[in-house]
Amino acid sequence: MTTKTKIPDFKNYIRDIPDFPKKGILFKDITTLLARGEMLQAVVNQFIEKYEPLKIQKVVGVESRGFIFAAPLAYALGAGLVPVRKKGKLPYQTTSVTYALEYGEDTLQMHTDAIHPGERTLVIDDLLATGGTAKATCQLIEQLKGNVMGLGFLIELTALRGRSVLSNYDVFSLIPL
Repeated sequence: MTTKTKIPDFKNYIRDIPDFPKKGILFKDITTLLARGEMLQAVVNQFIEKYEPLKIQKVVGVESRGFIFAAPLAYALGAGLVPVRKKGKLPYQTTSVTYALEYGEDTLQMHTDAIHPGERTLVIDDLLATGGTAKATCQLIEQLKGNVMGLGFLIELTALRGRSVLSNYDVFSLIPL
């Protein structure tokens, strides 16, 4: 069991990269936070503190930066780790959800045997923007009859209102921007 700790000002460790990966995008670079062991540890500890009471059975990490936080969190919680990947990246039978992007669509997949009916799951990703990826991930879990107990994010871009798309779920973010 972890003890309640003061949350560091994580946003001081996030670097903005203008016009990446394309013009007009302000990319939130978390490598500056990840490079500091005490900050990575503090992020994972905050997630542990929030989710340990929920008796999570599977931590679902969203490709690719969600994996960074999902793996140590799953380990700490004694839970399984389930990767959600883009179409064609998983080797076994998958279930899929296709969702709309600003210009087009994307497809996420999960192995069909990754979640069992009734399992208590937690979705972890680095960034909540419009909520499309997170909502699609919840749909994958629910297709397999898992229970989404919460969604945890390092960063939430509040102006994009992704939380409103996820109103049926408990959403937690460490850095609202």
